[in-house]
Amino acid sequence: MDRTVDKLTFYRHCVQELLTEYSKSKPINGDIEVQTIFDREQDHYQVIDLGWDKHRRIYNCLIHLDIKDGKIWIQRNQTDTQIANELVEMGVIKEDIILGLQPAYAREYTGYGVA
Repeated sequence: MDRTVDKLTFYRHCVQELLTEYSKSKPINGDIEVQTIFDREQDHYQVIDLGWDKHRRIYNCLIHLDIKDGKIWIQRNQTDTQIANELVEMGVIKEDIILGLQPAYAREYTGYGVA
């Protein structure tokens, strides 16, 4: 069996499981739905808030993860937790996590992958 395919399948599972758990937390204010968006073909994964808080429209991407070239890219994390640490605890190799929300020149100092 191809280890690359196994790793990719495992990473997809970890990302989807993690985002599904985050989507269970409901915002305090307003009539807001939490949605998961999983593009399994292109490997783009998001959690968004969508709805209304009184007269204010809410549309916010809380978390955006991509899988590119066998690595998990954290593109956005608007939560209070360290998603990268949670992925490591799930068994993702630390060097396979790219903090895309950090500038490229700073990634070598994060302790995670540099891509």
